[in-house]
Amino acid sequence: MSDRIAILLAGNKMTGDTRVIFNLVEGLIARGFEIDLLLASSAQFVLSDLSKQVNVIDLQTPVTARTSSMIKLLFPLLHYLRRVQPKTLISNLCFANAIMTLSKFLTFPAPKLVLVEHLALSTDEHDGEPHSKLLPLLIRVLYPHADAVISVSQQIGAELRSKYNLTNVLAIANAVVNSRLTEQAQSDLDHPWFASDEIPVFLGAGRFAAQKDFTTLIQAFSILRQEMPARLVILGDGALRSQLEAQIQSLGLQADVELPGFVYNPYQYMSRATAFVLSSRWEALPTVLIEAMACGCQVIATQCRSGVDEILSGGEFGQIVPIADPVAMAAAMKNSIQHPISPRLLKFRADDFSIEQAVDRYLEVI
Repeated sequence: MSDRIAILLAGNKMTGDTRVIFNLVEGLIARGFEIDLLLASSAQFVLSDLSKQVNVIDLQTPVTARTSSMIKLLFPLLHYLRRVQPKTLISNLCFANAIMTLSKFLTFPAPKLVLVEHLALSTDEHDGEPHSKLLPLLIRVLYPHADAVISVSQQIGAELRSKYNLTNVLAIANAVVNSRLTEQAQSDLDHPWFASDEIPVFLGAGRFAAQKDFTTLIQAFSILRQEMPARLVILGDGALRSQLEAQIQSLGLQADVELPGFVYNPYQYMSRATAFVLSSRWEALPTVLIEAMACGCQVIATQCRSGVDEILSGGEFGQIVPIADPVAMAAAMKNSIQHPISPRLLKFRADDFSIEQAVDRYLEVI
């Protein structure tokens, strides 16, 4: 069995979770480890930023976020494990984790198996999000067979222990902050709204989906806009774009709200925005919040499960408002203009989520 580490990524899009997994890969490479990055399908990933030392393996098995779909991924994974025999397998995302645990019984010698849980697992609040009714049972039966289960926030770890009676859980924050983020934040941004500080500009980012609740953010901005000049930019795209565009038009905000779509470098915007607003109904450990703070940007976040309190230390490093409360959010946006938090303090806090610290913790497990 080789000392090689295999990291499985079953998702099929560039997301915040994807970015932190790539960061972990780069951090392990920098420590001298041989890394195989296993992708269910590489079709929609941006791999150009990865080190040439990373051995990217496309398993060519596109899957969806359902347990039944993930079963298909088990077969090419087993073929890889039997051929390469890596010392450690790190699997990400719950829909894959449960099924990949079966590899412990189907390969010899079996690799050390580490499961990383990025999601708040309670499904009662995930309206409109795909999930499997089998997943809780699979977690309860299969997760105990992993050598370790890593939760990206303390609250997710507590949920895994209490709800599923797991004893092999420890919390390790995501690998977020590195020098590349800082460099990208300082790169030029050709956008007239960010050319001066005369009119405050608020920023949101993420999938246009129910989870992110950009409807409330737009409502809050509309309330603020009645009191003072301001602008709003929401980066990203998704199924609810037409709904958000209709809301913007109905509120007469076309001149002050922009939806530019997905941008490769959001840090250019974060480093220049008045404040970043996380309007989500639920999250695990919202990476985008940490990224904004690393750019010196003030943050406003909803009291959503499960990592906001941990990142902001209960409100010390940013304002926390109730979920789906546009009035409270508008008041927080106004307060960010009148009483800004020091960018230096925000960057200091964001350093607690550095790649170096995450890699140290992972190596303790590996």
